[in-house]
Amino acid sequence: MTPTEPTDSTPTEPNPTDQTEADPTAEAEVAFERELLEAQWLLPTLGPGVTGTGVAMEAVIRGLEVLARQRVEEHLDRPGAVRAVRFPPVNGRSMLERTDYVASFPQLLGTIDVFTGDTKAHRRLLADREAGLPWDGHLHTSDYALVPAACHPLYAWLSMTGNTAPAHGEPNGDGGGQPETRAVVDGTVWALTGDCFRNEPSPDPMRLVSFRMLEFVLLGTPEQALAHRGAMLELGSQLLRDLGLTVSVEGANDPFFGRAGVMLAKGQRAAELKFEITTQVYAGRDTAIASGNCHEEHFGAEFGLATDDGAVAHSACFGFGLERIALALARRHGTDLTTWPARTRDLLGLEQA
Repeated sequence: MTPTEPTDSTPTEPNPTDQTEADPTAEAEVAFERELLEAQWLLPTLGPGVTGTGVAMEAVIRGLEVLARQRVEEHLDRPGAVRAVRFPPVNGRSMLERTDYVASFPQLLGTIDVFTGDTKAHRRLLADREAGLPWDGHLHTSDYALVPAACHPLYAWLSMTGNTAPAHGEPNGDGGGQPETRAVVDGTVWALTGDCFRNEPSPDPMRLVSFRMLEFVLLGTPEQALAHRGAMLELGSQLLRDLGLTVSVEGANDPFFGRAGVMLAKGQRAAELKFEITTQVYAGRDTAIASGNCHEEHFGAEFGLATDDGAVAHSACFGFGLERIALALARRHGTDLTTWPARTRDLLGLEQA
């Protein structure tokens, strides 16, 4: 899954007798955002946490994509080929249910509302709008949702294509005693860049509502999934160091919701399923800019994916947070690309930027 920063969801009540002190990290976030806007690395929009990317930042992101894909093709030890696919930022709403996102991360998801009324309903909508009243009550939730993780559409697509194999003698649901079939996966590394949505607006430019992830996903045996995550963490860390960043690999968890989520997060850490590559964008605080996640059988079981012997496929994904890495580089080297280290510029193909 995609890089996330552990969050503290425990509310605290302010003490009115305490003196208010400036938060140096919050001040640094505001100053960094101002610098990025003035340099037109970030382009403002009408939505908090939603930004465009200017010429310089887009050049860095394009260079990152090319460099990462090239390194994976040339240096990643893998059981299968590397194949590139792409999916749009919108998918069926059922995707949120099948991936268990509704249960695990309801605070982050986003669905799409649409207008389906007739002309009379439209007049009522316009009347509310002209009266300064909320008009979104005239819309209805559609069958579409915004994609929260770039890899999610891949699992659904794989379940609808390719060869099939009998699942380890499990009877099907009709009582006929015949084994189910699952779509076969073969250790291919799937490379895809996707636009993701997470409903967590923040003044920190490192935490966007809409962002891009470059992911490398493998489905295969448990051993292949673990090996893929380990190899990609090593490859990704070295790539980021080559660009001039100081990074470390740390155990992590996803921001599961509610009290049950606390136990899920502890279990994820205890099982060492997720690791993040972090760097210090702000003094004293690590920020995740890439991550590697083993999902075990979670997606293989839900989407009916199997290895060629019929066993439920395990999956692992590694994701580069493209905007986060670009901004971390701007924090490290500055917003003027002409002053960046020669090696960094060369690796990212910025000589003509």
